[in-house]
Amino acid sequence: MPNTKSAERRMRNSARKNLHNRTIKSRLHTLERSYLDLLGAGKKEDATKELRGLSSALDKAAKSGAVHRVTANRKKSRLALRLAKAK
Repeated sequence: MPNTKSAERRMRNSARKNLHNRTIKSRLHTLERSYLDLLGAGKKEDATKELRGLSSALDKAAKSGAVHRVTANRKKSRLALRLAKAK
């Protein structure tokens, strides 16, 4: 338990930020799963549209600090490579 008022405030803030970051990351996982499902089904045009939305979501998550900028760039690069290799 926190001993000071500032520690109580930090605990409240960190709980709120943790929830916010968790929702962002959950949405990213959902978008990535739907993208990979489209790739697996061979729907390349739909996967291209999904990748555009996923890239945007990764950039926004990196901008807000939910994920690191380098992590977002790495994921975008690897997902784009998978699209390029798809038949």
